[in-house]
Amino acid sequence: MPSVNLLAVLLATISAFMIGGIWYGPLFGKAWMTEHGFTAEQIRNDFNPAKTYGTTFVLAAITAWTFAIFLGPGIGWSTGGMYGLIAGLCWVTASIATNYQFEGTSNTLLLINGGYHTVRFAVMGAILGAIG
Repeated sequence: MPSVNLLAVLLATISAFMIGGIWYGPLFGKAWMTEHGFTAEQIRNDFNPAKTYGTTFVLAAITAWTFAIFLGPGIGWSTGGMYGLIAGLCWVTASIATNYQFEGTSNTLLLINGGYHTVRFAVMGAILGAIG
């Protein structure tokens, strides 16, 4: 198995975590809640920060580490970013779109969630490409 730059993986993990906080907070948080039928009170009452943030961070680290293996070393930030864009849009968003079609989930929610993963993977790819 190829070795990966752990600093790059850590930075990519942190970037995914930060993008998620902005994406599902001030940018699209209200629309996301509306699409799910959640109220702010429900979120406050049912939210377990340690579980949610801890699990999210571990999953982002696994994603960054395996994406670093996939990308390989020395590809540069622009190629890494482009590969991330492709992965986010064509693999992740297309995959969740398939589920959403069968579930009857709204296209708005697809754009919110798919957009997050596309931006997340593009930024992670750029970081991993630049220093990985």
